[in-house]
Amino acid sequence: MEAAVLAVVLGFLLLAGGSVGDEAREAEAVRELVARLLGPGPAADFSVSVERALAAESGLDTYSLSGGGGKPVRVRGSTGVAAAAGLHRYLRDFCGCQVAWSGSQLHLPRPLPALAEELTEATPNRYRYYQNVCTHSYSFVWWDWARWEQEIDWMALNGINLALAWNGQEAIWQRVYLALGLTQPEIDEYFTGPAFLAWERMGNLHTWGGPLSRPWHLKQLYLQHRILDRMRSFGMIPVLPAFAGHVPKAITRVFPQVNVTQLGSWGHFNCSFSCSFLLAPGDPIFPLIGSLFLRELTKEFGTDHIYGADTFNEMQPPSSEPSYLTAATAAVYEAMIAVDPDAVWLLQGWLFQHQPQFWGPAQIKAVLEAVPRGRLLVLDLFAESQPVYIHTASFHGQPFIWCMLHNFGGNHGLFGTLEAVNQGPRAARLFPNSTMVGTGIVPEGIGQNEVVYALMAELGWRKDPVPDLVAWVSSFASRRYGISQPDAEAAWRLLLRSVYNCSGETCSGHNRSPLVKRPSLQMSTTVWYNRSDLFEAWRLLLTAAPNLTASPAFRYDLLDVTRQAVQELVSLCYEEARTAYLNKELDLLLRAGGRLAHMLLPALDELLASDSRFLLGSWLDQARAVAVSEAEAQFYEQNSRYQLTLWGPEGNILDYANKQLAGLVADYYQPRWGLFMETLAHSLASGVPFQQRKFEKDVFPLEQAFVINKKRYPSQPQGDTVDLAKKIFLKYHPQAGSL
Repeated sequence: MEAAVLAVVLGFLLLAGGSVGDEAREAEAVRELVARLLGPGPAADFSVSVERALAAESGLDTYSLSGGGGKPVRVRGSTGVAAAAGLHRYLRDFCGCQVAWSGSQLHLPRPLPALAEELTEATPNRYRYYQNVCTHSYSFVWWDWARWEQEIDWMALNGINLALAWNGQEAIWQRVYLALGLTQPEIDEYFTGPAFLAWERMGNLHTWGGPLSRPWHLKQLYLQHRILDRMRSFGMIPVLPAFAGHVPKAITRVFPQVNVTQLGSWGHFNCSFSCSFLLAPGDPIFPLIGSLFLRELTKEFGTDHIYGADTFNEMQPPSSEPSYLTAATAAVYEAMIAVDPDAVWLLQGWLFQHQPQFWGPAQIKAVLEAVPRGRLLVLDLFAESQPVYIHTASFHGQPFIWCMLHNFGGNHGLFGTLEAVNQGPRAARLFPNSTMVGTGIVPEGIGQNEVVYALMAELGWRKDPVPDLVAWVSSFASRRYGISQPDAEAAWRLLLRSVYNCSGETCSGHNRSPLVKRPSLQMSTTVWYNRSDLFEAWRLLLTAAPNLTASPAFRYDLLDVTRQAVQELVSLCYEEARTAYLNKELDLLLRAGGRLAHMLLPALDELLASDSRFLLGSWLDQARAVAVSEAEAQFYEQNSRYQLTLWGPEGNILDYANKQLAGLVADYYQPRWGLFMETLAHSLASGVPFQQRKFEKDVFPLEQAFVINKKRYPSQPQGDTVDLAKKIFLKYHPQAGSL
């Protein structure tokens, strides 16, 4: 690394890497985590301390493990996060345990295993970052404090030390807008509904799904205070929001001379809900609003000096002139430092790879060099598939975090690029003149494909890739289920070489299976893996089931693999039906269409209903629980239903956030497929060619009916997952007799 670049990066580390909280508070936070995780009895077997001196040599988070074997396990960390990560390392590698979203496996051996010698580990980079702006809408939006507490514990155990903390910002914005002279109705008209706030925050949307109620604001303020207190207690650095330049249209009433530009539309929305107003960087109102917001925000929540803002996320700037882009970027930064001279700007680098036709070398350089080096921290958001650092000379010397995006829309669907993920961080670290300062986990939605996140979290503490992913995934399976079971481990090895082995720039964790898309005759059924590997993994998991039925994680995985298998069977049925239609074979069309719409989809819905983690009722009840009245509960439920399906009033981003949930399959996907097959059959019988536009006009009322329906769905599981999975297997697996 060149000396000048190295100095910049070290300067950044000195700026942003100071102590957060104190040692005693962080140690106590980890002790409380141990008690929540293991219970007060087992927690007594662990001695936790936080000692800054552990990181004296490297300046990077470090943990040390010793003891066990009848003595307390001593866990020391340079920060609370480091100590929590050390605890997790001991539980994972020495006790065979696993901490997971779908349910942790924490059966501790007795006595606790002894460490032959003290184990000390330092992270290779300053940061382990977590969250995408979109995660707040696709996954976190309806959470209460109990669920946030679980997530922050998961973050600490996985060594996360930098994360967004964006709850409650609309309450702050409301104060600022009122102070500027906007009326309450104007503010209410501007904010989106809760399920769409991520895109209001990035300037993509306004109004849609709103307004926000006073109880909403109060609850989000309360949550934000608790989130920040807990994050800081571990020594994490919360990233607060800052002003990116977008303003309500009503600003032009209050300040008639203000210089604003109306941006283009986004996501197929018209200007009733998009085409946001962007302040000109030279307008005196820009620093006024930016400083008012940040001053009010930090007065309410304090600060750790890192702020997130995205001015041009999927929005084309008004000008491609480098001078304009420099000015627009500098205006955001200058508004930050006017309030906080130590401010560091966290920027999602998604814009550079999302619109490459606009963001040429000169445009990218104009943004990156508008902020002093070391004061802009860039998230290379999709680095596992489309890294930007390679094409930008390591972001022109600005520090960056190598991030794994992995998931879009919170979709269900087995997917991963594990080899690219495994190799990517080291390749970025070794890139000439690299300014990489961390790794990041940035899915749009969580609660899926946990093996991918387990690997990425582990890589945040590894200098080199996992040497043998086949052996690693076998160990993952045994930790996950609490027992080494050969058939289950063989199933995971097949999953590793199939669904988790996507490679190349086209890999995207966005489920485009025909099952969850509006039907047409032009749908792609191509997958990146051999379906026979998936079907064999399915068989092996069912073979292993008698030994593993007590494991909640196993039951989850069996359901998830069966769900994926049914998804592929739907694709095969669709291919048969399409071929029959094109060949004008009505009997074959009716047979294949009937199997898809009236056999496979009901069987899938019944399977999903056997697990609380796949229930539409549970999903919608989360939204309803936030409300203080039945009217508000219905409003939030409709927000959630829209996001899962139409996304906008006219199906604007149709099925982007698709899920496979019991109730959603039965009442949304199944009727849609039923109408499609009926329409094809009628076309053949009448001799009138199928018309996609007419079908879309006919199917939209069905889709809309699901959104406006007030039907309540069960929030308790029904049926046995293993029995239902076996039933589907015996009926549909190509080699069912081998079970």
